[in-house]
Amino acid sequence: MTTEATSSQLVSNHETASSASVSATPAQTSTSKPSSILDPANFPQSLESPTIFISLVYTPLDIPKYLQFTRSPTAGANVLFLGTTRDNFDSRPVSRLSYQAYPSLALKSLHAIAEDVQRKHGLEKIAIVHRLGEVKVEEESIAVSVSSGHRAAGWKGAEEILERVKARAEIWKKEWFADTGEMEEGVWRANKDRDAKGNVINK
Repeated sequence: MTTEATSSQLVSNHETASSASVSATPAQTSTSKPSSILDPANFPQSLESPTIFISLVYTPLDIPKYLQFTRSPTAGANVLFLGTTRDNFDSRPVSRLSYQAYPSLALKSLHAIAEDVQRKHGLEKIAIVHRLGEVKVEEESIAVSVSSGHRAAGWKGAEEILERVKARAEIWKKEWFADTGEMEEGVWRANKDRDAKGNVINK
């Protein structure tokens, strides 16, 4: 069983975010037009090794591709999680979400999470893909696919990856609410669900 990626390669049209500051917020850096590091023309951006695939994309997620990557003849379990935009949050109607990131930092964080969880749970392969830009209701924003020898490791590993991605990755989401009209700028949130009082919502 392979438990650790041996090499990784950045696959990208342009990689330009190496000097971005982690402490900055999307609201401080966003403009009416995409900045160069978030220009959709520069994506997808990916980190790939024989057992780990990480990618940031602006297009709809290619679920069969990620499942194909994580399949293994020695894996008896394949676990797939898809995070989708729901039409409500904290009792308010949501019309859509959008995501921004510091690509180079986010890719490295996602890869580090995958390597650590792979070692911890003895997973065969891992794919983590996060979408950027606007994600409409019922569309997927994140895919986590893992394979393992047995299902217990797969379930636990996929869940841990998701929670750690939400807590650590340099990715932020913005929510638009249908009850305030299209003129509202939207609300920036860390990539973790919190209610109006700031409490974490575990759903």
